[in-house]
Amino acid sequence: MTTAVLPSVSVDRAAGRPEVVWLDNGILRLGVVPAAGGRLLSVALHGHETLWRNADLLDDDLHPRDGHRIEPHDGPMSAWSNYGGDKTWPAPQGWSGPGEWAGPPDPVLDSGPYAWSTDIGVDGAAVLTMTSADDARSGLRLQREIVLRPGESAYELTLRGTNVSDGPVSWSLWNVTQRAADAPGSGGVWVGVAPDDARTVELAIGTGAPSAEVAAPGIVYLAHQDVVGKLGFPTATGWLAHAAGGSTTTQVVPVDEGGEYPDGGSRVEVWMEHPLEQPIAHLGDLLPPARIVEVEVLSPRRTIEPGGQLEISVRCASADGERPVRSVAFAGHWSAPSAQGDGRFAVAFHAYVNGTLYVGDDDQRIGEIAAGQVTEVLVTAALLGRRAVVIRHEDGRRVDAGRLPEGGR
Repeated sequence: MTTAVLPSVSVDRAAGRPEVVWLDNGILRLGVVPAAGGRLLSVALHGHETLWRNADLLDDDLHPRDGHRIEPHDGPMSAWSNYGGDKTWPAPQGWSGPGEWAGPPDPVLDSGPYAWSTDIGVDGAAVLTMTSADDARSGLRLQREIVLRPGESAYELTLRGTNVSDGPVSWSLWNVTQRAADAPGSGGVWVGVAPDDARTVELAIGTGAPSAEVAAPGIVYLAHQDVVGKLGFPTATGWLAHAAGGSTTTQVVPVDEGGEYPDGGSRVEVWMEHPLEQPIAHLGDLLPPARIVEVEVLSPRRTIEPGGQLEISVRCASADGERPVRSVAFAGHWSAPSAQGDGRFAVAFHAYVNGTLYVGDDDQRIGEIAAGQVTEVLVTAALLGRRAVVIRHEDGRRVDAGRLPEGGR
């Protein structure tokens, strides 16, 4: 039986540098710099980094490199200090009027310091809460709450936007996570969409829009590709996954079927970029520094009265392996099955919790799983498509492991 490590909280207070807050449960180690727009800048799975971070600006301890200062800044895109990592912005983005967020850069929500506090919850979870200053341009105060629990290769991110202005404002909460992209030919992004509607919306086109293909009913795949541009997914069902560098990270977000989403109704978005020799003039002289994939999730756009609040929660999880993703659940995700020639299928379960995996209506025991690791499974065709559960080692709870994927693609 796997023993869970209670999450710890530590703070790096190096002289003359912004504070770095570390959350660690022995599986994931999260590093956050509240002074850099409340950014989550490191998510290491068993010591392996899963986020992209700008190494020209920050070192491995998340300290600024010599000569760089973490401080509020504004101006055109070319002036943006893109640290990488995970941050929250208002949407829609734009520069044509007060109903659009004209950033990044932005001196309050994107690059301003966030007040912060930490706590250990009654369940042993480490909780970090960060709050921005009041932003006159958007009328918002943003809050980012990160919760890391024992025995999970996952964390929960709750985002809140409070109207601090004197009148109503209309916004969506937009969370942007940057991950390093492999060269074309391996890895990529999978997005869950409506089985009968895989349409996309082209957004923020630099050199071109990423291409996408239907990988399976209800799943769209975007291979890594050397392009600068974005696709939005109006029929997204609430999950996406990115595989690169030996691991896969998933995000799951609630979807409001009747909600009004920005960017042509996009519920999630995927941006890709790669290094260029010349900046892109029509994108504010953006000059991409590396191969980067952004996985982005959004809340519905709503009008909120003074003192009112928007809120959205995202479950973010990582596990070893880069195989094609077919379903995502609380306990882990499944890769695509492959026929073995003996009537059985090989499929892999990439776990986010410690426990025992069961499949099928009769709770057929498959075996032990460990958070962040991948377990190879051989099953009969009769089990494909069946519901799976995990009984957690830490507390004996049954948690959803999704359905085994069907078919051999």
